[in-house]
Amino acid sequence: MTLTKTTEGSKLTIAITGRLDTMTSPELDKELKGCLDGVTELVFDFTSLTYVSSAGLRVLLFAQKQMDSRGTMTVINCCEEVKEVFEVTGFDELLTIV
Repeated sequence: MTLTKTTEGSKLTIAITGRLDTMTSPELDKELKGCLDGVTELVFDFTSLTYVSSAGLRVLLFAQKQMDSRGTMTVINCCEEVKEVFEVTGFDELLTIV
């Protein structure tokens, strides 16, 4: 997994390439815990994300809970496989997916 962060004022965009799973989700979790100060808009760009596991979903849920009190969180550019995981798990109701 590769993370690419882009900051524009209080907006943080994190593009993820590869898989968000048991092996890689701790890296995203650590990154989020250190970079959300001052962020009011968090965007996850999943253009190059090929897979998300339950461990990855847990990290996304953590991020959503953090952003509920700070601003907004949006997930963009999901492939069909990732969208299906969100739908089956009900995360499509918890997250703003564009």
